Amino acid sequence: MGGNAGAGRFLLGILSCLAMLLSAGSASALEVRVKDVAVLEGARPNQLVGMGLVVGLQGTGDKGDMAMRMMSNMSSRFGLTIDPKLVKSKNVALVSVTCELPPFVVPGQTLDVLVSAAGDAKSLQGGVLLQTPLKAANGKVYAVAQGSLSLGGFSAGGQGAQVSKNVTTVGRVPGGAIVEQGTESSFVPGGRMSLLLRQPDFTTATRVAKAINKHHGQVARVVDAGRVEVAVPASYGDSPASFVAALEGLTLVPDSVARVVVNERTGTVVMGGNVRIGSAAVAHGNLTVRVSENAQVSQPNPLGQGQTAVVPRTDLQAQEGQGQVVALPESSTVTDLVRALNAVGATPRDLIPILQALDQAGALHGQLIIQ
Repeated sequence: MGGNAGAGRFLLGILSCLAMLLSAGSASALEVRVKDVAVLEGARPNQLVGMGLVVGLQGTGDKGDMAMRMMSNMSSRFGLTIDPKLVKSKNVALVSVTCELPPFVVPGQTLDVLVSAAGDAKSLQGGVLLQTPLKAANGKVYAVAQGSLSLGGFSAGGQGAQVSKNVTTVGRVPGGAIVEQGTESSFVPGGRMSLLLRQPDFTTATRVAKAINKHHGQVARVVDAGRVEVAVPASYGDSPASFVAALEGLTLVPDSVARVVVNERTGTVVMGGNVRIGSAAVAHGNLTVRVSENAQVSQPNPLGQGQTAVVPRTDLQAQEGQGQVVALPESSTVTDLVRALNAVGATPRDLIPILQALDQAGALHGQLIIQ
């Protein structure tokens, strides 16, 4: 008994310390860097895509003729003519190859590529991607990919059983793409640059401009909720990249819209810290319905003419739990709401309709997003 009491006091002390740390963290504003809330206009990535062949599979390739046709076309480039109808190999798979071309890359650098089966191949395990040109939306080739696939899983089996881990029709080729040409990135046109906020917000944009002007003079101005225009100071005229590096390290306190995101498919509820709950009362109750099927055998009399038969029997029970009412004071926080609902045993599934009801009642001061 004494040991249990001591453990209980120790656990209570830990919970009290955690509560003090959480309250102290919420009281102090969280500062983030400019590079974490904004990106530089003009320094954007580009998507590349291509269609290729994966060879060397152990009978897990495509069964259709798409891969055979592409194999015939590729062979014709090397002076070998093959009729696609005569090729019956299952060691080849038609795949789509994608990657992202970052800004400021130069020819000769390598990129990781993602390879996905485009046909009915069962597995790409052990395959090798043949040379595949990767094109952008303008139709130009910016990289060429080739190499052995890394799946991160496996698939094995026979006619009677099969075992697999992860997805075996999607793999990666680390460093498999070689950049053939880069993209032009002009981020300081006319001595001015623009910072684009990841989450457009007027308050955050104003705080970004204030943080820049505090350290570099009146060089930044807010254009709209998603753009802050910055003039490069004369001292950084010869090295605008150094000025960008100086801006990225500045810190500020970003603002955010009070949102509650609900995913009914998975039962996930995410609530921002700015969400407030008005004065409301929440009633929570449980209704449990249990249905069980029990088969009974009906046996006739020894001298009767009947037959033995199986008669189904259904047992139905409905039990409603005791309802509980939770009163929420005005300007309650998300923490107060979660603590009150946990006290009555509400699950995340129960929290979803409760939040919807609070929003309809006008007591949820925030944007409710249902996915």
